[in-house]
Amino acid sequence: MRYIARSLNVFLLGVSTATLVAGLGCWVAGLAEAARVLWLAGTLPVLAALAASIASALRRREAGVDILAALAIVFALLLNERLIAAVIALMLASGRTLEDFARARARSEMTALLSHAPREAKRFDAGEWCAIALDQIAAGDQLLVRHGEVVPVDGTLNGAAELDESTLTGESHICARASGEVIRSGVVNVGPPFEMIASTTAANSTYAGIVRMVETAQRGRSPAARLADRYALGFVACAMLFAVVTWIASGEAVRALAVLVVATPCPLILAVPVAIVSGMSRCARRGVLVKDGGALEQLATARTLFFDKTGTLTGGHARLVAIETDPADTPQRVLRIAASLAQASGHVMSEAVTSEAHARHLELSVPQGVRETAGAGVQGTVDGHAVAIGSFEFVCTTAPAAPWSERLLRRVAYEGASAVFVSEDGAMTGAIQMADRIRTDAPRALRLLRREGVERIVMLTGDRADVAETVGAILQVDAVRAGQTPAGKLAAINEAKHDGCVMMVGDGVNDAPALATADVGIAMGARGAAASSEAADVILLVDRLDRLAEARRVAQRTRRIAIQSVYTGMGLSLVAMGFAAIGVFPPLAGAVLQEFIDVVAIANALRALRDPAGSGGSLPPDSAAELTREHTQLEPVIEQIRQLADELPGLPATTVKGRLADLGALLKQQLIPHEAHDDAQVYPQIAPLLGGDDPLASMSAMHREIFHVTRTLARMATDMPADGPDSDWRREIQRLLYGLYAVVRLHCAQEDELFHALDDRA
Repeated sequence: MRYIARSLNVFLLGVSTATLVAGLGCWVAGLAEAARVLWLAGTLPVLAALAASIASALRRREAGVDILAALAIVFALLLNERLIAAVIALMLASGRTLEDFARARARSEMTALLSHAPREAKRFDAGEWCAIALDQIAAGDQLLVRHGEVVPVDGTLNGAAELDESTLTGESHICARASGEVIRSGVVNVGPPFEMIASTTAANSTYAGIVRMVETAQRGRSPAARLADRYALGFVACAMLFAVVTWIASGEAVRALAVLVVATPCPLILAVPVAIVSGMSRCARRGVLVKDGGALEQLATARTLFFDKTGTLTGGHARLVAIETDPADTPQRVLRIAASLAQASGHVMSEAVTSEAHARHLELSVPQGVRETAGAGVQGTVDGHAVAIGSFEFVCTTAPAAPWSERLLRRVAYEGASAVFVSEDGAMTGAIQMADRIRTDAPRALRLLRREGVERIVMLTGDRADVAETVGAILQVDAVRAGQTPAGKLAAINEAKHDGCVMMVGDGVNDAPALATADVGIAMGARGAAASSEAADVILLVDRLDRLAEARRVAQRTRRIAIQSVYTGMGLSLVAMGFAAIGVFPPLAGAVLQEFIDVVAIANALRALRDPAGSGGSLPPDSAAELTREHTQLEPVIEQIRQLADELPGLPATTVKGRLADLGALLKQQLIPHEAHDDAQVYPQIAPLLGGDDPLASMSAMHREIFHVTRTLARMATDMPADGPDSDWRREIQRLLYGLYAVVRLHCAQEDELFHALDDRA
C-alpha cells in the first residue's frame, strides 16, 4: 500500500510539472487558451487525489491541513486563476514526494530488517539437503546454512561459525561462534557453510518476532503525529478565518487566496512524523528496536525506572569470585578437580564451574562412577580419587569441615554469593565462591540514565533480600524490592504510574506482565525470553544495557526536534499569512515561499537521524576481548594474594619468607608485565578516544601503586630473617597484601568497564 501511495505521488508530481511547464511554453508562444487547458489538466488529478485523502482521513477521524490545500485550489479555479491553481498543485505534489523521500530515508534501518528476512532453508531429509519453506521447519530439524545466507531460525550450532550479526545488533563486525552455542535467526553466515539444529519454528524465532514488531512500528501513528493533527485542526480554522477577514477587510478575493496558499500544506503533517520515524530509525541503527513512536516519546519523558535484577543488572549466571583452599593446595588444582567432576552434572552451578575451568585452559579428566543428589551435590572418582562437590552440608557428609570453612560461609552470606565446596579422599580441600556478578556496563548505564533525567531507579527482583540489597547498594539504586512475584512487580508498576510515566526493564517470562503494564516496557531481547520481548515496547537487540541511555538521549532529541518543527512551521506560516493579507505576497509568490518552508521543516526533522554527540572512534578490533582474557588468566594470581593474606596469621614463622617470596616471583612474572604493558602500550592508544590532556592519569596512578606495593613486599621477603617475621612485621605484610588485593581487583573492574564502554562493537 505504501509503495502504491509513493508511486501515485511521483505520478502526480510528473503530471503537474509537465503540464505547468508546457502551459508556460504555450503562454509565451501566445497560445493562452491552450495554456489554461494544460494547467487545468495538471490540477484536476492532484485535486482528485487530495479529495480522496481528505475523505480517508475523515473516516479515520483524523484532522489535517489537506483541506486548506483543497480550498486553495478550488478557490483559485473559481477565481479563474488556473496558473495559481497549477502552481499550488505542483507545490502539493512535490511536498508529498519530498515527505515520501524523507520517510524512506528515516525508515532505512528498519526497512533493512524487513528486506533481510530469509525466504527458505536447507533441511537434511532422506540423506540429502532439500530446500523447504520456512513454515515447514520444526524444532529438532538439521539445517545447513551456506556462505552468505541468513540463519532461518533460532538454534544450536553443530560446529564453528563466523557470523555477521549487524542486522540484529547494529554492530558491523564478524562474530566467531563455537559449536554448541545458541545462534539467532536473522544473522548472516560470512564464513564456510555450517550445520545447526533448529530449536523453534520460524514463526517463533527471534527474527520473525522482530519483523512483526517493525511492521507494527511502521503502521503505528505516534502521539506526536496525533498532537500535530490537533494543532493542525486549530490551524485550519485560524487560516480560514484569517482568509475570510482578509477578504472582507481588503475587498480583494485574491488576497484571501494568497493567505490560503501560504498556509498550505503546513509542515505539521510533514515534519513531525518524519522526525519521529527518524528517531526510531536512529535507535534501530544502534541495536534498539522501538515498536512505535508513542514508546519513543514516553522513553524521552519518563522519570521513574524499574529494573529486574537477574539477567538485567547482573549477568544472569554464576561466575567465579574466589577459590578457598588448604595452605598445602592450590586454587588451580582444586578448580580442575571440581570441574572434572562437574562435567557430569547438568546443574547450573556445575556448568559455571566447568566454564571457568575451560576459560583458564585447564585440562580436565573424565570422571567415573558419578552419583548426583538433586539440589545438593555430586560424587564420583577423578584420577583415582574420591571427589565430592556441592553445598557445605552435602560435602560435610563426605569430609569434616575445614578450619577456613566457617570464615568462608560468613563471607559468602555477607556478599550475597554462594559456594561450591570440594572434598577429596575424605578431606575438605577447597571451596569455589560463585556469584551472579553485576554486568560490566550496569554502573555506567545507570549513571548515564540519571544524567539523561531519570530521577528514581528501583530494583524489582524475586531474589533474597540480602542478595538484592547487596546489588542495590553497589549500584546505588533508590529502592530495592526483593522477593517479588510477577503479581508483586505488577502492583509496584501500577502504584508508580500514579506519579507519572514509568519505564520497566526486564528479560524473563516473569517480567512480561510488568513490561506490558509499564508506560514503556524495555526487554533485554539479545538473550531474554521471547514473551518479555513480545510484551515490551522497546527491545535491546544488543546485549548492552548502556544502549538504553543512548536510546533515551535519541528519544529526547527527537522529541525536541518534533516540537521545534511544529512551532517553527506554524510560526513561519503565520508570518507569511500576515504578509499575504497585506498584499506583500501574491498567491504565486506565496506558493513558492510555502514550498521553501516545507523543505526547511523536513530538513530540520531529518536531523533526528544524526548522532548529536558524534563519534570519537572506538577501540582496535578485539582489544576488549583480549583484555578480558588477560584478566581471566590473572584471576589465580589475584586469588593467591588474598589467600596468603588470609592464612598469614596462622602460618609457621619459618614458612612466611618462602611463601612471600613465591608470591613475589609470581607477581613479577605475570601481574607486573601485564600492568606495565597496559600503561606503556594500551593506554596511549585509548587516551585519544577519551579526550583531554591526560584522561587516564588516575588509572596510571593505580599502576604505580601496584608497582610500589609489589616492590615493597619483595624487599620485605628479601630482608626477612630465616626464622620469620615478628608479630608487627606479620601485620604489616598482611595489611599490604589485603591492600594490594583490593587495588588490583578495583583496577581490573575499572579497566573492564572502561574498555566495555569504548568497545562500540561489544
